[in-house]
Amino acid sequence: MSFFVYNRLLSRLKALSRAAVAFSGGTDSAFLLFAAREALGAENVLALTADSAFFPREEAEGARALAANLGIRQVFVSADPLSDPLIRQNPPDRCYHCKKRLLSVLKQRAQAEGFPCLLDGSNADDAGDYRPGAKAVRELQILSPLQEAGLKKDEIRALSKEYGLATWEKPASACLASRIPYGEPLTIEALRRVEQAEAFLRSLGFSQLRVRAHQNLARIEVPFEELQGLMEACRTNGIVPMLRSLGFTYITADLSGYRMGSMNEILRENRDNPRLENIR
Repeated sequence: MSFFVYNRLLSRLKALSRAAVAFSGGTDSAFLLFAAREALGAENVLALTADSAFFPREEAEGARALAANLGIRQVFVSADPLSDPLIRQNPPDRCYHCKKRLLSVLKQRAQAEGFPCLLDGSNADDAGDYRPGAKAVRELQILSPLQEAGLKKDEIRALSKEYGLATWEKPASACLASRIPYGEPLTIEALRRVEQAEAFLRSLGFSQLRVRAHQNLARIEVPFEELQGLMEACRTNGIVPMLRSLGFTYITADLSGYRMGSMNEILRENRDNPRLENIR
């Protein structure tokens, strides 16, 4: 079934003359970049990566290496979401405003480079979470070939493995702003300390993780089965002193374990609560 859907994806891509890909280096955008190269040829594909405070440096370097390995020209495009006062306020629809700003910049650069369309890596599973950024994709007429072809995340991982892409087992990622609760102002300092905290935990062997920053409290999410390992690492690897050196006073482990979009749980669980009308 996956190969049938992949062929459908290639057919859609072949209908384009040239295409730029909004490329973060994650599993979805990496597979899309690979498929676009297969369908159009490397000379007709451009990888565009937003250079933003919301994008971890490690992710940027990984994206650079992957584009080079695929033989596709990559352009880093400067973007500064924090220059927008509304984005800094971090409302529940922050992702919409941020994504519209970033994709607008990328689309303008794509057209300036002679690429008439911009593709993004949204997949068929992305409709299940609270994703206000999807509205920006529609408004800007960004194409989402993976979603249009009906490719789900597990299929993308399976196909990526089949075609030798190292990103097939890469943990899900998200912009650093997703670690800050809605309504808490976004600052470069808050984003950087989350980035440094997560980089430290990854250096200890935790790959799928989040450090959610509730002001001076760090809420660490790792898969439930790794919670015991996290407790052991706290005892032997100095996690608490390290995170305190970054400015966190309290360091906690979320006993529910890692789950994508945990900052959206209050929105999903209180849709009909009039007291939360101001955060919809």
